[in-house]
Amino acid sequence: MPTLFTRIIDGEIPGTFVWQDDRCVAFLSINPLSPGHALVVPRDEIDHWIDLPTDLAQHLVLVAQTIGQAQQNAFTCDRIGMIIAGYEIPHTHLHVFPTTSMGQFNFANAARSVSPEELEDAAARIRAALGAGGG
Repeated sequence: MPTLFTRIIDGEIPGTFVWQDDRCVAFLSINPLSPGHALVVPRDEIDHWIDLPTDLAQHLVLVAQTIGQAQQNAFTCDRIGMIIAGYEIPHTHLHVFPTTSMGQFNFANAARSVSPEELEDAAARIRAALGAGGG
């Protein structure tokens, strides 16, 4: 059975995408730690990040870095955080998000509901920054 992320990647479930290539995608979290919180997800269903082939792991981190540079330009923040937790969905994903404090690294503080309009606004800001070079 495909994971939730595969269903988003395949278009069965809506996602607000900011990046797509032949190896991975990035879309916005529906329960963000901060506005612009993106998930970088490989197209291949690999449950645990330590099982990623080295070249794919490198690619995911480079994409996360590119997304992070765009987030830094698109949002008011001190840093860009990245978390690889791996408990929510059995499909590797990197959480990349603008942050102003360590308190934002707590998933208990994630938004419970974000409107499609808020997601699209954040995505448009990231896409614009990516189009401008992202960093």
